[in-house]
Amino acid sequence: METFKRIPMDPLSRVVGDWVNVKSVDGEGAPGWGLRKSERLIIYDTTLRDGNQAFAVNFSVEDKLKIARKLDELGVDYIEGGWPNPTNPSELEFFKRVKREGLSAKVAAFGMTRKPGSKPEGDPNLNSLLEAEPDCVTIFGKTWRLHVERVLETTAEENLAMIASSIEYIKAHGYEVIYDAEHFFDGYKDDPYYAMETLRAASEGGADQIVLCDTRGASLPMEVFRATEGVAKEFRDSVIGIHAHNDKGLATANSLFAIMAGARHVQGTINGIGERCGNADLIEVLGNAKLSLGMDLELDLSALSKVSSYVYEISGLSPNDRQPFVGRCAFAHKGGVHGHAVLKCPEAYEFVDPAVLGGSRFILVSSQAGRANLLAKAKEFGYDLEKDDPRLAKILEKVKEMEGEGYHFENADATLDLVLAKCLGADPKHFDIEGWRVIVSGGREGVSSESTVKLRVDGEELLTASEGNGPVNAFDLALRKALESKYRELSGVSLAGYRVREIDVEQGTAAKVRVHIEFEADGKRWSTVGVSTNILEASKEALEDGYLYYLYRIRDKKGMGEGVRAV
Repeated sequence: METFKRIPMDPLSRVVGDWVNVKSVDGEGAPGWGLRKSERLIIYDTTLRDGNQAFAVNFSVEDKLKIARKLDELGVDYIEGGWPNPTNPSELEFFKRVKREGLSAKVAAFGMTRKPGSKPEGDPNLNSLLEAEPDCVTIFGKTWRLHVERVLETTAEENLAMIASSIEYIKAHGYEVIYDAEHFFDGYKDDPYYAMETLRAASEGGADQIVLCDTRGASLPMEVFRATEGVAKEFRDSVIGIHAHNDKGLATANSLFAIMAGARHVQGTINGIGERCGNADLIEVLGNAKLSLGMDLELDLSALSKVSSYVYEISGLSPNDRQPFVGRCAFAHKGGVHGHAVLKCPEAYEFVDPAVLGGSRFILVSSQAGRANLLAKAKEFGYDLEKDDPRLAKILEKVKEMEGEGYHFENADATLDLVLAKCLGADPKHFDIEGWRVIVSGGREGVSSESTVKLRVDGEELLTASEGNGPVNAFDLALRKALESKYRELSGVSLAGYRVREIDVEQGTAAKVRVHIEFEADGKRWSTVGVSTNILEASKEALEDGYLYYLYRIRDKKGMGEGVRAV
């Protein structure tokens, strides 16, 4: 029976704060944390494998190829393509097809060590990795004795042999091998000596890089720092990496602490998607590594926003508006004091120019806003106002009155623009809805909806009718039919989003609702809002504003303001 000595962890020799402002060895001094300016961080993306294990995410081969192209454009070093194995032929198809893409990034195949008591050459999983013919191979093995004894049901010594022989087998076929030490930090806390022995087995087996995994996401940053620092000192000739999960919300922090402790390879997924609570979000990790630690990434941070948005779209997940660095709200300022200050001195409330990250600043107008916010928004829309213009007070009063009724303008710039236009004496009216009706009928054959709309355009009365999938759709089709007979350019406008939210839910079915509608045309998007106790009336209001806005901005040649973002 093997007897591995258990060594208690030594107290942390210094706090992370000691790294601040330390001179680098070249004497020039790095931008924080005492790192060499020339030190480069190796970026390993596992969105296609670990991200694909997220709840409600299921990438097809085509999806994976699309994302791989975007990751390659971003400039990551490695793209983990998946786990090719006998039970999943689609993974082998991906590796076959990705070869034709001519990517600059290395595409890695992921797999596990051989099974206990077997030989590498007879292991079907290892041979599937070779069959995939990737650019490199990533193999994970067990570090934590709990997994060795209770999951693999083998001995600690056999596990070491499994790690070494599996890596040797893949290396013998000419492949670069990255070793993922699964559950490393849990194993290190349980038995640091044995955890280090597993890494030594991987190193002696020929692993080119060794990655420390916080597989359960159970570690604290200081624990990660201490363990990684010890590994980096022990394996000075190896590239050490970090793979963190987010079960405690610490994946980004743990990745950064590992980097500060000596890791020069970082793994993660775009937007942090992954099993359970996800993986380290590469958006956050790379943003901090570059802007806070001064690491050399050799990629354009301004591309992060587009890649983030693209992965959300392909994965079918809703974007996180509050996601650091790239979220829609990352540089949105709502409070009057904030808006006033950031217009004078952006760094007062922004840690970086939004353009560096491919984003832009938004000054929001709400009941909490002051004159400065409103003035900034008016100028964004193209209205020439001065800060002492008496009309600002009246506009602000109108905005706050409408917000009191349930309107929110933070995601409805088009409606706000129309409010400002009316208050400033402009006339955005191109049509008037004189009457409308919607009929919903139900029976054995299903539910049907039809609507009639009466419009007045340039003194002419128009009456149209249409059927739709629902009452709102029927009304929209009838309205568009009438409008397009006079304004052909509206045929290029489409609805890109429709959301309904109750305002005073305690009123039950009599509650007031707020409807947000997003429109798209000519590569631009704009949003409107409608409020009513009647969902059809609220929808009618938002639809009417959406079409009026387009005619006001396009037909009148006023142009879309900067507040209307490109798609």
